[in-house]
Amino acid sequence: MANVLMLLPSSDYDPTETAVPWCLLTDAGHTVRFATPDGQTALADRRLTETGFGPLSPWLMPRKTELALYRRMSSHALFLKPARHDAIDPAGIDALIVPGGHAKGMRSLIESTAAQSLVVAAFARNIPVGAICHGTLLLARSRQADGRSVLHGRKTTALTAPMELTAWNLTRLWLGDYYRTYPQTVASEIRAALRQPADFQPGPLLSRRDTARHPERGFVVQDGNYVSARWYGDAYRFAQSMLTLLHGS
Repeated sequence: MANVLMLLPSSDYDPTETAVPWCLLTDAGHTVRFATPDGQTALADRRLTETGFGPLSPWLMPRKTELALYRRMSSHALFLKPARHDAIDPAGIDALIVPGGHAKGMRSLIESTAAQSLVVAAFARNIPVGAICHGTLLLARSRQADGRSVLHGRKTTALTAPMELTAWNLTRLWLGDYYRTYPQTVASEIRAALRQPADFQPGPLLSRRDTARHPERGFVVQDGNYVSARWYGDAYRFAQSMLTLLHGS
């Protein structure tokens, strides 16, 4: 069974994008460990787990099923005792998962030089790496010796501009830039890190949330041992793709 590392920020990550892969991999017998910037337990975005979005909650909040998985994950012993990003020996991990989230706390992961070094090492070793939503920004900023991103020459997806800007426009009158982690969109930064624009694959314009019974509703892009997804609605297919990589590695 594999030793999987999930990189987290200090706070504000998406509960679905963490709990679904954690649950599927753990139930399959793999060990999922966690690392945060300071080695302290990190909780998900409270607006996504508790506060909600008023009348928009049915569209923007995680479903009860995924929130139950998050509660299960957040009470697990390994979750409660994460390592620091800079204390991880990359030789000791068999796979790497980088979830997303959009609130400002995500910057503590995306801008972590220690986390970026772990990503570079994982790609150099060609172990399975999965990134979803804003997690792909960490990969875009992870530079190899030649100065290029680990995504240069890879096909990938990520949170698309229509997805990001729609959520922002629906909420900005009372939440401001809550849905804008950075001034530029995720997709624009990812595209800039790629060898060619066509390597960014946005998936279908109209998307449905996948489920444990219907993972085919999700969208992922796989390129070798790297798998990427756009948003929490792809989480089950993303997790199953990671399982396939682990079982084939």
